This record gives sequence, structure tokens and C-alpha cells, in this order.
Amino acid sequence: MNSNTSKRVLDPCSGSRVFYFDRHHPDVIFGDNRTETHTLCDGRQLHISPDVNLDVTALPFSDGQFKLVIFDPPHLLRAGPKSWIAAKYGKLPGNWKEMLRKGFKECFRVLSDNGVLVFKWSEIQITAREVLACSEHMPLVGNKMGKQSGTHWYIFMKPN
Repeated sequence: MNSNTSKRVLDPCSGSRVFYFDRHHPDVIFGDNRTETHTLCDGRQLHISPDVNLDVTALPFSDGQFKLVIFDPPHLLRAGPKSWIAAKYGKLPGNWKEMLRKGFKECFRVLSDNGVLVFKWSEIQITAREVLACSEHMPLVGNKMGKQSGTHWYIFMKPN
């Protein structure tokens, strides 16, 4: 990871980098456990091409390496084998609670002192309450709009 040691931001589940203004931002390490290309129904190409292939439950980085970690794991438990939404966003494993518990733990481990963790969740199939219970820490702020908003953003600050 020598070329990545100066980067300040980690996104270990970046997928196709959907919400980025700059999908090649030089300060971000884009990670994912998939490298894939899919053709969407309208002919566009969907590329999942991480800088680093990794497992969010066992990150290959030093303790305290990043100022900001963006944790946007897959939100789906159930999706068809040829589902475009599963191809675009990924799918959770059957042991999703354990995966998210370990993912949160690893994200906090690689976060520097006073670092910030941004967590994104969509309540398509699993409530935000169930998912937040997988973290040892409570968020500092976040939207509490329930299913009306669909997607939730939570901000954590690494505890001292």
C-alpha cells in the first residue's frame, strides 16, 4: 500500500462510486471486494473498479491511517441473481450482522484520532436501527426521517 499511504480518505465499499463528484479524487482510496463491469438495460456500462480489492472486515491498512472513512456497505439481503440493483450496489451475506459489526470495527480501527466516519444506509430491507446496533459507537449526527427519506447518512467521530 506504499502509494496509498499519503491518502487521507478511505471508502472500503465504493462500488461504482455513485455519489462522488470526482470519481477519481486523488485523496481517496476506493476499495471494494468486487471488480466487475455490467451493461445496464439502457446500454450504459457500470464499472466497479476499485483501487484496492479488499474485505471491509479485514482492512489492509495501518491503525489510525485515515482522517475520513466513508462506509457505504451493500443494503440488500434479497435480490435476484441477475438483478441490476444487486450488480450496482452489491448484496449482503447471510451473516450480515457479523459482517457489519466487523466492518464498523475495522473502519474505526483505521480512522485517526479525532477522525470522522460517514455511514450511509438505505432502509430497503433492513432498518437503520438494526444496522446501527452493529456499531460499538453511536453516531454524532444523522438524519432521522425514517422510511420517508429512504437513505440515511450518519456521522461518527472516533471516540477518544
